[in-house]
Parts: sequence; C-alpha cells; structure tokens
Amino acid sequence: MKVVIIGGVAGGATAAARLRRLDENAEIVLLERSSYISYANCGLPYYVGGVIQDREALTLQTPERFRARFNIDVRVRHEAVALHPERRTVTVRRLEDGGEYEESYDKLLLSPGAKAVRPPLPGAEDPRVFTLRTVEDTLALREYIDARHPRRAVVVGGGFIGLETAENLVHAGAAVTLIQLDGQVMPPLDYDMAAQLHGYLRQQGVDLRLRESVTALTPHSAGLTAHLQSGGTVEADLVLLAIGVTPETHLAREAGLALGMKDAILVNDRMQTSDPHIYAVGDAVQVRQFVSGRDALIALAGPANKQARIAADNICGRDSIFRGTQGASVLKLFDMTVASTGLSEKAARAAGIPCDAVITFSASHAAYYPGATDMTIKTLFDPQTGRILGAQIVGFEGVDKRIDDLSIAIRARMTAADLAELELAYAPPYSSAKDPVNMAGFVIENLRAGLVQQVQWHEYEQLPRDGSVTFLDVRTDEEWAQAPMPAGTVHIPLDALRGRLAELDSGKKIYVNCYSGLRSYLACRILMQHGFRCKNLAGGFRFYQQIQCDRGFDATPRHPCGATI
Repeated sequence: MKVVIIGGVAGGATAAARLRRLDENAEIVLLERSSYISYANCGLPYYVGGVIQDREALTLQTPERFRARFNIDVRVRHEAVALHPERRTVTVRRLEDGGEYEESYDKLLLSPGAKAVRPPLPGAEDPRVFTLRTVEDTLALREYIDARHPRRAVVVGGGFIGLETAENLVHAGAAVTLIQLDGQVMPPLDYDMAAQLHGYLRQQGVDLRLRESVTALTPHSAGLTAHLQSGGTVEADLVLLAIGVTPETHLAREAGLALGMKDAILVNDRMQTSDPHIYAVGDAVQVRQFVSGRDALIALAGPANKQARIAADNICGRDSIFRGTQGASVLKLFDMTVASTGLSEKAARAAGIPCDAVITFSASHAAYYPGATDMTIKTLFDPQTGRILGAQIVGFEGVDKRIDDLSIAIRARMTAADLAELELAYAPPYSSAKDPVNMAGFVIENLRAGLVQQVQWHEYEQLPRDGSVTFLDVRTDEEWAQAPMPAGTVHIPLDALRGRLAELDSGKKIYVNCYSGLRSYLACRILMQHGFRCKNLAGGFRFYQQIQCDRGFDATPRHPCGATI
C-alpha cells in the first residue's frame, strides 16, 4: 500500500507516524511545502516575545529525524499543486527548482491546514505588516523585532493568536493597541466572562479598542498609520493581522471533493472525503460539535491529532471513529489563565438548545493555605436534565485542572448531580474539600431543586426601579461603604438579617446580592423560609460590577473604573 500525505504539522505528521506503527511495509510519502514538517504551532507567539529563546525548540521533528525513525519519504519544499482522483495521482512542484512531477497513491491524506486571513486593506502589503501562522512568519517577525526594536504595535484581532502575540509584544517592549471588531475578545467565551479579560488587559497597559476596525494602513518612513472605522488613527512601528484563519482547500475544490461551510472539506466519521480513497484531517475539515451535534469549524491541535490517528487507523483497515469535538481550549494571558469547553450561552441559543448558567467564585485551593487565588467559573447546563453543556473559567491558578474536569464531564454526558458527587483529589495546597467543580454541581442542583432562584446580570439591570421590587444588599458595612449599590437598595448585612426581617416588605419580590453570590444565597434561604419571595444575583456584586465597569469603559475610554479580578 502506498499512502501520500499532503501537509505536515499536527495532522500530517501524526498520521504518518501512526501509519508506520500500524504497517511496517507501507510506502509513505509526506509532502510539505515549507521547510518544517512538525513544529509547535501554538508556541510561535512565545518565540516572538522571547519567552522561548531557542528557535530550534519550535521544531518537534526535523525531516532527517522523522525519516530515520519512521522510514518515511519526507519531501520538504515540495508543494502539491493538483489532485487527480480519477487516476490517483498528485502533481507535485519542487520549490527549489520549479520542476514538476506526478506522484501516484493508493490512499491520499490531505492535511493542508488553514491560512491566515489577510484582508485587502490598502497598505497591508507593507513589509512591516505581519501575520503569524507558520514558522517562517514567526522568524520574520522576531527578526524584525530584534533589528528594529519597535516601540508601538497594533494587533488586529482578539482571538488566541492576537491575544498571545499582544502579550509577547508587550514583553518585547512595545506599547500595544489591540483592535477587535466585536464587542469582546476571545469569541469562545460569553461576553460576561470576556469582560474580565478586558479589565485585565487594560491593567497590563494594552490599549484595547472594541467594536473597532482598521480600514486602511498608510506606510511612511517613521512607521505605519492605522486608520480606524471610527475616524481616528493609531501610529505603529509594526502591525500584526490576527483576524482569523480560513481552510486552505483549493486543491480539494479543484479536484471536485465535496465541501461544506467556508469551503471546508466534508468528511465522514472516519475522516473519509467524498472520494473513498482520499482522507482529510485538521483545520481544513468540517467537524461535528460534540454537544450540539451541529457542523462546525474548530481549528485546534488536539482534535487535529485525534483525527490524524483515526484516519490512519481506517487507511490500515481498523474501525476507528471520530465522534466530534467540544472545542476545549486554554489560554495564558500574562499571569491570567482563560479556558473554555463545550457550548457557550450564545452557541447554545444559536443551536436552539435549552440552557441555563451558574456563576461561581472559588479559590484555587484551600483559602487558609498561602497563595490561593480566585477563579470565576461559568457552568452551563440543561435546566430539564441537569446535563453539563459547557464551562468557562477565568483565573490565575488551577484553571486548567478544573476545565479538564468539566471537559471530561461533558464528554461523559454527566449531570450536575454527577459533578456534586465527583471524588477529586484534595490537599490544602491543591484544592478544597469541596472542589470548585463540586461547588458548581451543588449550585446547579440547588437551582433545579427550587432551593433558590437566580437572576442574571443582564436581567438584573432591566428590573424596575420604581419601588415595586426590593433590592437587598447583604454585604458587610465595610464592603458597602467601599462600593455601595445604587440609591434605593436596602442594605442589611447577612449576619443581622434574621433580626431585621421586619424592615422588608413581604409583598414585594426581593433581589439579593453580596460580593460573590454565596452570602446572598444564604440570605435567600432565610427569606424563603420566612415567607419572602427572592432571587439571588448570579455571580454577585463583584461579577456585576466588572461587567458594568467594562461597559462604561467601552462607552467612555477614560472611564475611571478599573475592574479588579
């Protein structure tokens, strides 16, 4: 059997190695148009900022090592320029001399990946305008930084690459302006969770411009002028375009293979295309979102590696199935960690899936043990069944551990009751006896059992302020003095509540808040058992204030409020 693989990195190189492990006698040819067959794509921004110093560390396998270990015919600087499914050949161009030849195959694996979107902006062809997708991109940007020491940088796009590169440009000494078309960075998150990132980015000195876009770039001897849709300008010594990627599928399209959304390659659950002799994996293929079951494009290294293994299995006659991806991801942002898995609220709404969410505020480990930091956890669930649908976490320590727990829960179709029962490792330096994942399960189960009702921040701000309902704050006197709620809010500290119930009107619904949502829950339990109707503000005053601060800052760039994470 002869297998030709087009493209290396996560998909192609992984498939090639798996094929060899399964079939020692197969003839395997790997074609890669760059000089690198396997590299740490996710590590590229950290080389830009000098966190990773050794450029060789980015290369996971050299062609020589890969060839020696796996006996694979590795051909770098060889570009596939046409597919011929009818005769099972590929036209290949040698980039060193431009010569072309045809390569035959029994099975073909496509792993072309995705390419950085480069919009037709006037001035975008200037050499000081970069993208960051390949090793070559990274080396060019790092060489420019080392040679020119830029003082000002504009990053266009607030996704993974944009945020990671913005951080690393700050580490490299540049003042960074980050421009994002949407009203938030990190599209996998819901806005209320992304708002915490906005405040933190501003604290780190990043000039964050939301709901803004670049319309043109004007090069000049001193740098570049970025012209904004709002009418303003930003001066820069370099510009990074990080506005997303698009599947690189022109070969598949020209060969007549079936394509899906955004021209991604359609594959079945065995990674087989519309041609039974051709398989495809990675960022170029359309996949199924595991929770919603909807078609999706999810460009992540983990799913690409799994798809490559599954394709290799099926090429070798093994029965292996890809069951979809839930998009589990994690991001380091300066000292902060941001992670998500499964559905967001906006994704659940788009898919027509019933969904509710709880916001919990938990310490990364036992609060009495030194060094504990807080995490904000948003857990999404089906209100009827309690099934966990998604999770988002923002914090500084322990975030990756909890998102992995919740990711497993989603994959196993677990419910909130299952989260409450999970037995997770505990010692004071690592967790609490009631782990933050357990706490999310407890809160959801309390809601589903009717022990408490909640109101989300966007519902809270729409409530009438005409005296028809009561707003109750149960924080301490000191907390209230530092940050009072709006006029008309009744303030009774939790520990004094039982003795002051007569101050509340039992005929009005009461909306209760505290700092994190815990004491207001306790207050609701007291009130409900004394005949009052009440709802708890999800996430508490802290969460609500961060969102209000962000919205105020967005509306007024010099807004004095600085959200404290």
